[in-house]
Amino acid sequence: MDIREMDINEMTNALCSGGLMTYRLATIAVYMLGFFLVVFLCNIAHYLLRRLSQPRIISESIVGLLLSNLPFIRKHTAGIQSTLHYIVDGAMVVHMFVVGLEVDPNIFLEIHLPEAKVAYTGVLTTFVLAALLTPFLDVPDGNVNSVPLNLCLSVVVSSTASPLLTRLITDLKIGKSDIGRFVVSAGVHTDLVSTLLICIGCIIFDPVQTFKYRTVKAILLMISLLVIETVLAAKLTPLIFNWVNRENPEGKPMKGSHLILAVAFVVTVCCFPPIWSGYDKVLSAFLAGVFMPRDGRIAKMMISKVNYFFSAIFCPLFFFWVGTEAQLSKFGAENWASWGKLFFTFIIATGGKVLGSWLSGLMLGFHWHDSIATGLLLSIKGHFQVYLAIMAYTMSVTSISTSIAMVFATFLTIVYTPLVVANIIQRARKRSPTQRMALQWLNPSNELRVLLCVHGPQNISSAINFMAISRGPVNPGILVYLTDMVELTDVVAATLRHNDGMDTVSVTDPAVMQTREQITNGVNAYLDEDGDGIVLKRMLALSQLSSMHQDVCILAEDLMVSLIILPFHKQQEEGGRLNLGHSGFRHVNRKILRHAPCSIGILVDRGLGAAIISRSSISLHAAVIFIGGKDDREALAYAGRVACHPGVKLTVIRFLLEATGDSMSSLITIAKSNTTENQEEMRVDDECFADFYDRHVAGGQVSYMEKYLENSGQTFSTLRSIEGQYGLFIVGRGGRVNSVLTVGMSDWEECPELGPIGDILSAADYSVTASVLIIQQHSLKGDIDGLQEEFSIM
Repeated sequence: MDIREMDINEMTNALCSGGLMTYRLATIAVYMLGFFLVVFLCNIAHYLLRRLSQPRIISESIVGLLLSNLPFIRKHTAGIQSTLHYIVDGAMVVHMFVVGLEVDPNIFLEIHLPEAKVAYTGVLTTFVLAALLTPFLDVPDGNVNSVPLNLCLSVVVSSTASPLLTRLITDLKIGKSDIGRFVVSAGVHTDLVSTLLICIGCIIFDPVQTFKYRTVKAILLMISLLVIETVLAAKLTPLIFNWVNRENPEGKPMKGSHLILAVAFVVTVCCFPPIWSGYDKVLSAFLAGVFMPRDGRIAKMMISKVNYFFSAIFCPLFFFWVGTEAQLSKFGAENWASWGKLFFTFIIATGGKVLGSWLSGLMLGFHWHDSIATGLLLSIKGHFQVYLAIMAYTMSVTSISTSIAMVFATFLTIVYTPLVVANIIQRARKRSPTQRMALQWLNPSNELRVLLCVHGPQNISSAINFMAISRGPVNPGILVYLTDMVELTDVVAATLRHNDGMDTVSVTDPAVMQTREQITNGVNAYLDEDGDGIVLKRMLALSQLSSMHQDVCILAEDLMVSLIILPFHKQQEEGGRLNLGHSGFRHVNRKILRHAPCSIGILVDRGLGAAIISRSSISLHAAVIFIGGKDDREALAYAGRVACHPGVKLTVIRFLLEATGDSMSSLITIAKSNTTENQEEMRVDDECFADFYDRHVAGGQVSYMEKYLENSGQTFSTLRSIEGQYGLFIVGRGGRVNSVLTVGMSDWEECPELGPIGDILSAADYSVTASVLIIQQHSLKGDIDGLQEEFSIM
């Protein structure tokens, strides 16, 4: 062979190698485009099914199963089926490791809790029901040992996919409710105990060898290696993780070498049993995760990264793999036995859980509606159960028809979840107030219920005058729950006496009794003279300052009041100035503002109780300042009741934005973020004010004044200009969408709980004769069509 022939051969080989490389790159590019197509179709399907409140797993399963069963797709993906299998195996190992990492094994110490009892009862009833009925479904395929297989299938049917359950409960907005928290906790108990039972079963039976019993030697080897894995995970892992966490504090980038070290150690620990004894790699990863520490930066990073990978990338690919393994045409839709396996599996999974939840709920005193809903939600199966169903077919344990039936039964346990949650919300809405407990929505034919709180005798006069000006029309009048806020000290606690036959206590402390009697006598003396339209009831909030807000909020919710009035934590001294006040009561006020089940008012008393307001002559000049927003509308609603008092001369001062110059550009800048919300708020403000104007201003009962301002600086100067003209200001705390007239005021607030306007009017250098009532309208947190997310139904 001459040199020319050698060059030609070398060129030919190089071209062939380059062509092969180009072909492989093109193949990879095609598969990547296919993956992006799957993700795109999943998003479209989820958008369409979201109107039915179906979770994302349903759209991913529909797209994955249908797309992978198209003849054209199956033909071109036959060569990568083994690759998909390896990817799914690896991803499931990582997923189950994180599932175990998120579970605290100490929950076994909480078996006395109601959610644990419901969980374990549901597992037991479902297992027994499945063990009795699955032999009639003819699940085993070929020469499989049927008894171990039926037992393992019974455990899988009695399990719960707690990660999926938690995500569904959160997405459907009942995660903060009592039944949502209960179901999530019970799901974790169920998932942990059922997966541990599967782990134990895998030690005794060999699923790869048609569920034959393992030898004693093999069992002892597996147990020994699992013990070593558990010891390494529980004892050595915390040392390595803590060192990595110390070397990489929060806020600094994680060092690559430290991350590799931690991940390598985790992989090493998880690989012990699978490599040396043939134990299942997925279950080994789960057990390692359960006993590893879940606190610290490295553990949180693993959980967050894996969960993101699983939801964003793996899930669409997973159901595509399920479709490639389970050819839908082999389901045997023309055979009634196939449908029987599907529906009987579904009935066993849901019926057993419902039966267990109902029995445990009967013993625990739960309503049967809640027990059935809990059982249905605990029946949810997820990715791990689908994975086991497909693996049962690939290991020739079950037929393809049986595996597909189990996969479809898994989907059926998810589809009905939105209906169950909708029923829970519907029942909760019937038992909860559907309208906000606020003055703006109070029916004029109903009496106003007020929880009027006092700290001591110094609040008697202001409390009397507040009741007087708030009573409105004599019919229906006002119901006042006059509540003493008493700090529970060691001295007071020693004087508590439990009443016989009642779940209440009496305070026998002489100082507290004297104070309460003095307040009662003072208020009753006024009511005897001028108490028309006022009904008084005495209440007591006795607790430590750290938890007093809970007592006040519970009282307000139980009594169904529309307004809580709290004394300002500062008291007026002889010179007219406010003292430093009681910091403990300030924190109580701030907590009540966050958690109150109704509207709240904070009363800054600077002479409101100096003299009793007469009904025969004008003795109080009051002003309500209206800028806009829900709190200002609530203040305006309260001012409508004040306007009914003949001894009060009320003036409404409306601050309007003068849209000229720089103020207009400021308005545009602030309103850009949500123009629709701005316009809606302004429309509601105008409607509310127009209604107030027609009822009170047009007839001359209330004076009206407009102030056109350009910015917050002019707002401040205008408030200063009316100093000394009024003895009571009624203002909203905040809640204004259009904040041009108050922007920047919060930068120098001394008491943020009063809001920007209330803080200025209550400042130490403002009029010493001007009392201020700051009102915050009730706002539902995370409202679900008029229902709070933190609703209680159980």
